[in-house]
Amino acid sequence: MPEFRGTTICAVKRDGKTAIAGDGQVTMGESVVFKNNAVKVRRIYGGKVVLGFAGSVSDAFSLSERFEGMLNKFSGNLMRSAVELAELWRNDKMIRKLEAMMIVADKDQLLIISGNGEVIEPDGGVCAIGSGGNYALAAARALAQETKYSAEEIAFKALKIASEICVYTNDHITVEVV
Repeated sequence: MPEFRGTTICAVKRDGKTAIAGDGQVTMGESVVFKNNAVKVRRIYGGKVVLGFAGSVSDAFSLSERFEGMLNKFSGNLMRSAVELAELWRNDKMIRKLEAMMIVADKDQLLIISGNGEVIEPDGGVCAIGSGGNYALAAARALAQETKYSAEEIAFKALKIASEICVYTNDHITVEVV
């Protein structure tokens, strides 16, 4: 049975704001666009945390629910919640097989929680994940270095550029800012 996959997420931290942008394409298998307006970026923990996910859709939803549970358990401490989720991810035989990655941010921090249970604070306040992640990352870094655009503008424009290059990324873009 074909796997449903989410695609590209890009985050930018600049001038005290963090924006996370995600495209809307869900691909079934290697060649079928199953949905083009999915929302893969959302606010959690009372709107104080923004999360974007890429990878297997069902796995990503499972991980995001577990992450929100960690935020509740650790009173919104983003780093502690991410580390605890990563530890659970490594040690639990069931979730160890989940194929997804997440970018999470609150007003202070931006983190990538990787598919092998690692927590990474990106260099330069710019990161991206998913099949179009490298395209979005390159575009976001260039825009961050060479323009005065806001975090939201850079994240959006980087996703737009990725959508023009990556067949698994479209231009139905959702952006959340924290």
